[in-house]
Order: sequence, then structure tokens, then C-alpha cells
Amino acid sequence: MAATSVFQRVRTGSKIGAQYDQDGNLIQVETREDEEQNVKLTEILELLLAAGYFRARIKGLSPFDKVVGGMTWCITTCNFDIDVDLLFQENSTIGQKIALTEKIVSVLPKMKCPYRLEPHQIQGLDFIHIFPVVQWLVKRAIETREEMGDYVRAYSVSQFQKSHSLPQDEAFSQRKHKAVKTVQDVCDVYKPQRRYKRQAVAGEHLDEESQVHSTLLEYGRRYGYGKQTQNKQGKEDKNLIKVHGGAPAGPTELSEEEDLQAAEESRIRALMTSMASMTTEEGRLTASAVGQIVGLKSEEIKQMASAYAERAERLTDDQVPKYGSAQQHRRTVASLNKQIQLRSRELEEMQARRLEVQGTYDEAKKKFSDVSVSTAKLQTELRELEDLEGNTESSRESSLLAGLRELVATNEALKSQEQEFRQQCRQEMAQLQQKIEDLKQESGGTGDSDNDKEQRRLVEMQHRADKEKLQKIRLLMARRSREITVLQRKMDEIPSRAELTQYQKRFIELYGQVSATHKETKQFFTLYNTLDDKKVYLEKEVNLLNSIHDNFQQAMASAGAREQFLRQMEQIVEGIKQSRLKNEKKKQESKMRRDQLNDEYLELLDKQRLYFKTVKDFKEECRKNEMLLSKFRAKGAS
Repeated sequence: MAATSVFQRVRTGSKIGAQYDQDGNLIQVETREDEEQNVKLTEILELLLAAGYFRARIKGLSPFDKVVGGMTWCITTCNFDIDVDLLFQENSTIGQKIALTEKIVSVLPKMKCPYRLEPHQIQGLDFIHIFPVVQWLVKRAIETREEMGDYVRAYSVSQFQKSHSLPQDEAFSQRKHKAVKTVQDVCDVYKPQRRYKRQAVAGEHLDEESQVHSTLLEYGRRYGYGKQTQNKQGKEDKNLIKVHGGAPAGPTELSEEEDLQAAEESRIRALMTSMASMTTEEGRLTASAVGQIVGLKSEEIKQMASAYAERAERLTDDQVPKYGSAQQHRRTVASLNKQIQLRSRELEEMQARRLEVQGTYDEAKKKFSDVSVSTAKLQTELRELEDLEGNTESSRESSLLAGLRELVATNEALKSQEQEFRQQCRQEMAQLQQKIEDLKQESGGTGDSDNDKEQRRLVEMQHRADKEKLQKIRLLMARRSREITVLQRKMDEIPSRAELTQYQKRFIELYGQVSATHKETKQFFTLYNTLDDKKVYLEKEVNLLNSIHDNFQQAMASAGAREQFLRQMEQIVEGIKQSRLKNEKKKQESKMRRDQLNDEYLELLDKQRLYFKTVKDFKEECRKNEMLLSKFRAKGAS
């Protein structure tokens, strides 16, 4: 059976529309209608319209132009360069479409598109695979447009502010200088002024809170209870007592307030003693200033200055109204109680420390007694030994003691000699064992040398044989590898079903384009030939009319010339009739030829239908034959 052409197959779901060319031949044009593809195309166009690509509304454009134009517009909106004219020519050729799709596909990886798309999918209008790419491009274009919108707006505002200004800005600029000057004047008037200066030595042992208070005091600010606050509180308390006629506050509350005030005043005085005035006041000296001036006996001078400050403070306290005698008594009692508590705590600490020192002393004393006892024992034994040596020198036991010493020395010498002898014996034994091993190897090697040589020769022969065999196997494997490579290349040269389908589609498009071009060219040739024939006939007619016009006056001059002129006219008319008959005859022949070719074409169509029917029946019979063979084999196997 002859193999059918791939390009004569008709895909399912397709419709074949019958068209005829100028010669009467039937042109088969394949148009595919896929509902899913149409749905995806509609969704793609809606996305492009929502993004702002309104060119997709034009009904005269093909789906390819709409989709490719939308993708190009999205890529350009995302600020990516693509070598494509946005207003490209509609209804492009196959070459132009291929170049356009390849450029679009090459830009997508640069944009980091997560979807993969091939040029043939765009050209083949595979909208199912094009839809996610268009969706991603539209989303990216909208995001880029939002970002660029904010940027352009900010840029336009900045450009506007460079050359223009609003009334509010002008009013603000007019008030700005005056307001700044006023603020500077106020800051200069009310800026803090430093009155005291703290000494470097005094600030080393202060905590953070005391340092803050000291810094505030340097600028004349007192933190805590002041004298004025105390006086005001005292006056307010007295006024309240007079108004309400009640008894004063309890002694506990008053004592707590007085204690706080006293502690605060004492701390302020302690901090002030370590400061020097920035502007020296009359009759006012501080301990630090005097210490810096004199430089000697600073401690005594500081004590005298502090005493002077206390007296001055007392004088100032005498000027303000004092508390009553009861309050003064309670204040004194509270201060004494505080001193008693302080001294009690110090006493407890000293007692605890004394107990610790006493325990340490007892332990040291005990250790000393133990050491003294052991030292006494050692001294006693040493004296006894010295007495024993003194007694033995004078008696006969001195010789025994000398002999004992010699024996001890001899014993030590023998022990050292024994160790050296053992080490030497070990070394000699190791050397002898090594010699024995060498002799054994030499004696064994001479006896088996022939056998070893023979065995070595056999091993080498086997090795060479195996090596040659391996080389042959490698050559055979290389030959087979080359054959496999050649077969693989031949298999790769055979197109797959998808490639054949693509080729079929491209050849159909190419055939349509070639057919259209051929038809157009043939029409041009026919038009040219028709116009040329018309021109020839018109020229003949013009020449004939000119000759008639030129000879008409002469022919009318005499009767003979007139008759001759009439005969010529009759001959001309007869020639025209004959040419008309020839053309009609040629026309009839052309019609007959056309009818004959049409009949032949119809016969060929019948043969083609019969051929397809025969092939279909043959395939059905082959299928039945295969089924029967499979059943027969199954029965034979069972």
C-alpha cells in the first residue's frame, strides 16, 4: 500500500471550505474552530483592554496582530527595549511574523517571566499557552505604570516649584525671616547662664543623680525642697490652722517632712562646698577657691571655709521665721535617734567583723600549735640521731656502720649494672632475630626461584592476552558507538508528529501565500495581455479611420474611385468578420477544454474518494486481522 501524504490528513474538529482559483481548480483551506482557544483569546483581549491597549477593539485586525501588538505594548510599557515597530504592518508575511515572535520571546527571559513561551506557539495562535504570559505582562505593566506615575508626579511637582510658587509659600517666605530672628532673640535672652563651676576632683566620686543635681546647681537651679518652698509650706500650714481652727498635723508627718528637708539641705550644702563661683561675690569664699589659691594645707582651709559657710547659713536661717519649741524639740530628738540608729548599725558591723577576725585568729593559733608540736618532735629525733652517731664513733660499732654504708653503695652500683646489662641483652637479641629472618628469606628464595619465574611468566602471558582482548572489545565498542550515533542522527532527521503538524501548517500557509501571489500575478498578466490586444485593435481602428479620412475626398472625386473605395470598405468589413469568427472559435475551444478539464477533475475526485474509502476498509480489515491473530495466539499459548 502506498504511503499517504502527511499534508492530506484532516484534523478532527476542523472544517474544509471549498474555494476555486481562476483556472477552476479547487483550493482546500483549513480553518480550525476550537472553543477553548476562542475563550482564551477573549480573555486575552479583555486583559489588554483593561490594561489600556484599546487597539484590540479594532475588528478588522487579525487575532495575531491583536495579541502580538498587546504583548509588544506591555513590554514597552515595562521599560524594556524591543527591536519592534509598535505600529507594525498588519497582515504580515510568514518571515515577518517569525522575526517578530522571536524578538518578543527573547525579551521575556530578560524580564524574568516565570512562564516559558516558544515562537511557534505565538505564530500558531496557541492562546492556551499565551494567556499566562499575557496575564503576567499586563500585571507587570500596571505595576510599572503605577511606579512611574508616582515618579512622574513627584518630578512634575519639583519642576513646578523651581519656577512657580503658591500664595501660601510667598506669605511663609515673608514671615520666615522675622520669625527666625524673633526665635534667636528669645533664645539669646533666656539662654542659661552658668554661675558656679564644679571642681574636677569633687566630681569623681559622685553618682549619676548627684551629678545631675550638681549640674543644675551650677546654673542656679535647685532640685528638691528649697528654703522658699519650706517657708511657703510653713505659712500655708499656719493659715490652714488659723482658718479651720484645728490642731496641727501629727508629729510623725511633720518629722518626716523635716527629715526630708534637712537631708536635702545637707546634700545641697555638700554639693555647693565643691563649687567655685564664676563671678566672685564680695565676702564669699569657698573651700575649693581658697585651696586653689593657697595650694598648701587645703584640708584645714576647707574645714575653716565649711565652718564659715555653716555660720553664714545659720545667720540666714535666723532671719526667716523659726519653728516652735515643740517642733524644734521633735526635730532634735529625731536627729538624735537617727544618730543612735547609725551608731548601732556601725556597732553591729564592727562586732560581726570582730567575730570573723576572732575565728581567723583561733584557726591560725591552732595551726601554729600543731606546727610547733611537729617541729619539737623533729628536733628531738634529730638530737637523738646526733647522740647515736657520737656514741658509735667511739665504740666498735663504727666499723659495722662503715661496712653497712659500703654494702649499700655496692648494692646501688649492682642495680645500675643489672639495668644496663638487661638493656644490652635486649638489643643483641633483636639483632640476632633480624639476622635469622634474613637468612630464612634467603634460603627460601633460592629453592623456589624456578617456580616463581614460571608462575610470573604465565601471569604475564595471561595479562597480555587479557589486554589484547580488552583492546579488541574497546574497538568493537567504539564501532558500535559510531553506528549508534549514526542511527541516532538518522532518527533525529526524521521529524516527529508535532513537527510534521507544524510543517503541515506552515506549508499550508506558504501554499496559500504562493497561490495568492500566483493568482495576482496571473491576473496582472491577463490584464496586460487584454490591454495589449485592446491597444492593437485600437491602433488598427485608428489607422483604418485615418486612411478612410485621407482617401475619402479623392474617392468622392470620381465614380471609379468611389467604386474602388467601396470595394475596399467591403473587404475591410469582411476581414473584421473573419477575425471575429476566429476569436469566437478560439473561445469555444477554450470552453470545451475547460469543460474537459473539469470532467477530468471530477473523475479524479471520485478516484480520490474511492482511494480513501479503500484505505479505510483496508485499515479496518487489518485491525480485524490483528484481532484474530491475537486470539489465535492466545489459544495456541493456552
